[in-house]
Amino acid sequence: MGKYMLSLDQGTTSSRALVFDSKGKIKAIAQKEFRQIFPKPGWVEHDGADIWESQLEVARKAIKKAGLTASDIAGIGITNQRETTLVWDRKTGKAVCNAIVWQDRRTSAYCNELKAAGHAGMIQKKTGLIIDAYFSATKLKWILDTHKGLRKKAEKGGLCFGTVDSWLLFQLTNREVHATDVSNASRTMLYNIHTLNWDEDLLSLFDIPASMLPEVKSSSEIYGYTSLLGVKSRIPVCGMAGDQQAALFGQMAIRPGIVKNTYGTGCFMLMNTGEVPVLSKNSLLTTIAWKLGDKVTYALEGGVFIGGAVVQWLRDGLKIIKNSKEVESLAASVPDNGGVYFVPAFAGLGAPYWNQFARGTLLGITRGTTSAHLARASLESIAFQTMDVLHAMNADASILIRELRVDGGATVNDLLMQFQSDVLDKKVIRPKITETTAAGAAFLAGLAIGVWKGLDEIEKFWEPEKFFKPTMKKTEREATISNWRKAIHAAQAWTEKD
Repeated sequence: MGKYMLSLDQGTTSSRALVFDSKGKIKAIAQKEFRQIFPKPGWVEHDGADIWESQLEVARKAIKKAGLTASDIAGIGITNQRETTLVWDRKTGKAVCNAIVWQDRRTSAYCNELKAAGHAGMIQKKTGLIIDAYFSATKLKWILDTHKGLRKKAEKGGLCFGTVDSWLLFQLTNREVHATDVSNASRTMLYNIHTLNWDEDLLSLFDIPASMLPEVKSSSEIYGYTSLLGVKSRIPVCGMAGDQQAALFGQMAIRPGIVKNTYGTGCFMLMNTGEVPVLSKNSLLTTIAWKLGDKVTYALEGGVFIGGAVVQWLRDGLKIIKNSKEVESLAASVPDNGGVYFVPAFAGLGAPYWNQFARGTLLGITRGTTSAHLARASLESIAFQTMDVLHAMNADASILIRELRVDGGATVNDLLMQFQSDVLDKKVIRPKITETTAAGAAFLAGLAIGVWKGLDEIEKFWEPEKFFKPTMKKTEREATISNWRKAIHAAQAWTEKD
């Protein structure tokens, strides 16, 4: 057996592949951005073929970049953008329509109908989720309802539904394995997180044929084998978790009470709550973190829809920076935000507000406002939204959270991390390996095939790289938080009827 693990990290805007050695160190990374499709305002789609082809390409590149061959790879872990919904032909393996991305808001009105009909309590009790267009169930129903002939084909067993992990696994195994893991299943709004089964009441409510659904497995076991990465290779695919759960695992948050926040396209904070699901009273989500053997670990989660994506918007939409790295120096060129506050509700507001119709709102602009102030306000918006989630989590868990472990691309931005520490008034810890999402998938895969003997062994791989401690005065913190609250109110007021 080879000595290296390959992690496939399929994200919202790019596909990545990372090779890890037996000590948990990164040997190589390959990445490729793929096309984003916006058919209408509030609609976001991906081409399933783009996802698969880009992921396969970077997998091969990463192996080559590491100076290895496929025979050196012991196993593959998959981690993925969650909730994004794909439907494909069971025989050909080809997607029958574009994937509907987690950010997509086209089913918002239907979600409001579900709430008005009194389904919110039942859905939260069974799934731990809040009714929102974010999750897969309403997206899948929309596909079956609006594409001619698909529902009939689904009822005859000719179609498969899956989130991105299932899609990749089906392709990797040459259309042999249609499966998912508990962490991804728990994000569909169709899975009962207590009974660990697809829920018949929910399938009936959303009119989803059970034959479409993948088999649900643990997060660490052999699902199947792939021979697509090199001549005579037959590599086990043996680890799987949604990106945020994988990041929680990669941060070694394996004990109840540890909290991590991932700064990616969105920002996602998770707290390990152990073997007992905690139903939120503060508009957070209860989700399955992972399943190892017969043991299920749960988490509380708060999601911010637009995190690092705001920097992409500055680059691609406004063109005030040429690349993402420039945002820190531009923001640092002014001493503060100049009174400018930005709520980047491009896809509505997530936790703890859950306003599907809120839209981006920029406030406090004066004649003296510059692109630097806008850059700073954009970075600060990421930290403010994270703060709102942590406050809600504190209230739900009834434990004082003393530190925040951080990961994801935006954590290289020291200005953002320091401001995060300041508004939270808590220590922020950035680990040496910030690729914790990919690491989590690699660790889950390696545990399944004995590359690592247990959690004690991989826990030693986690090391802090830098600590950020609050330096902001209390009066300044209170004032800036107060202004942020006003900005959030303004963004939601836009949705109110006259």
